[in-house]
Amino acid sequence: MKILFTFPGQGTQRLGMLQKLPQDGDIMARVRTVLGDEADTLDTEDALKHTRAVQLCLLIAGVACAEELKRNGVQPDMVCGLSIGAFPAAVVAGVLSFEDALRLVALRGDLMEQAYPQGYGLTAITGLQLNQVERLVEGSGTYIANINAEQQIVIAGRNEEMAAVAQKALASGAQKAKQLAVSVPSHCELLAEPALKLQQAFADITLNRPHCTYLSGSTARVAWQPEQIAEDLALNMSRTVRWRDAMIAANERDVRLAIEMPPGSVLTGLTRQAFREGEMVCAENNSVGVLQRLTERAKAAR
Repeated sequence: MKILFTFPGQGTQRLGMLQKLPQDGDIMARVRTVLGDEADTLDTEDALKHTRAVQLCLLIAGVACAEELKRNGVQPDMVCGLSIGAFPAAVVAGVLSFEDALRLVALRGDLMEQAYPQGYGLTAITGLQLNQVERLVEGSGTYIANINAEQQIVIAGRNEEMAAVAQKALASGAQKAKQLAVSVPSHCELLAEPALKLQQAFADITLNRPHCTYLSGSTARVAWQPEQIAEDLALNMSRTVRWRDAMIAANERDVRLAIEMPPGSVLTGLTRQAFREGEMVCAENNSVGVLQRLTERAKAAR
């Protein structure tokens, strides 16, 4: 039985989310070394209106929680992140340093927001199959962005065009069609150019072979070579997220305990829909002691 750490993407952020980080580490001091005074305002209301701050917050929160768990004996056999979540996953797997991740994620957020400063985003459609949503987006100017679960598909594009597709989805029997708290059209060809610019930035970064399994949330495939992971990290902003396929792949690789890093529990629910067997929990709603006991039980089952 293996243990998976999952890391969420944009839309899960909330005001003040960095105020409850584990106190054992020095993570915010390390953030200040790279970002300076910006570190003190990242999770404020004004800052969280911007993609850069949101993505940095998710990186910091994910790494802080995962490192605390590791200090307490909860070690992952596999990591996987949704969208920006791939960066804290790579840090925790030892692929790149936290400091390099901060610089890359700051650049990633800037590139995405500069490309589409307003009027674009993501909308989640719940209750329809992928083929149904594909028919709705055809010719609409929108794109399939995330295949999160069998009946949760996210589309990307201009706000007005997404709203039109959302209305059609509801008329076709969708349970819900909600625009997400994401201000850029992630995971489609609209971000192909910013993705290539980010890929160029990896030329100056030293990456290492992961010390645990790195599972891509975009391709649903395992990557071990640093250059493969660099490509996955750089280009995932323009690639469709295939979270459902990734979680099926994890379950098939004997993962039976999935622990979601903060913030929130969105991935826990999505993972539960994909796993045939196993336990799914979010770190935010469980004490370290509970997670230690679940880990010990997982180890005993090996």
